[in-house]
Amino acid sequence: MTPAIDVARKNKVSFKVHEYSHDPASESYGGEAAEKLGVPQEQVFKTLVVSLDGKELAVGIIPVSSRLSLKLIAKALGAKKAAMATQSEVERATGYVLGGVSPLGQKKRLRTIIDASAICNSTVFISAGRRGVDMELDPEDLKTLVSGEFVNIT
Repeated sequence: MTPAIDVARKNKVSFKVHEYSHDPASESYGGEAAEKLGVPQEQVFKTLVVSLDGKELAVGIIPVSSRLSLKLIAKALGAKKAAMATQSEVERATGYVLGGVSPLGQKKRLRTIIDASAICNSTVFISAGRRGVDMELDPEDLKTLVSGEFVNIT
């Protein structure tokens, strides 16, 4: 049980938990998840934390096959500049370790943007808050749970 799973259950959202054996030598957590779960990389989403104008942290949720556009996420959140948050900032704000950061159940609720490509899928896979554990849910439910919006940020 993780805080992410607790949030989905508490909000009575339909979801499935998928577990796989995480390889610590894996270079791409999301790529490993897609491969071991047997789903396209475009359906597996990673949770990235950015710093906006050096003042505020925010979250971008994008397919593991894509790269986050710092310009697009900054624009979507009304900031001049976005930069990737440091590992310590991410872990302190979310309560999760890198490779297991879920957009759900974070210590501190951060503003969240989900890449618009999510709505092309009937379900998406996100980290359930631990390496080797993913959740599959409807992208609209994800949007509701994180109070986010769909914007092209890749």
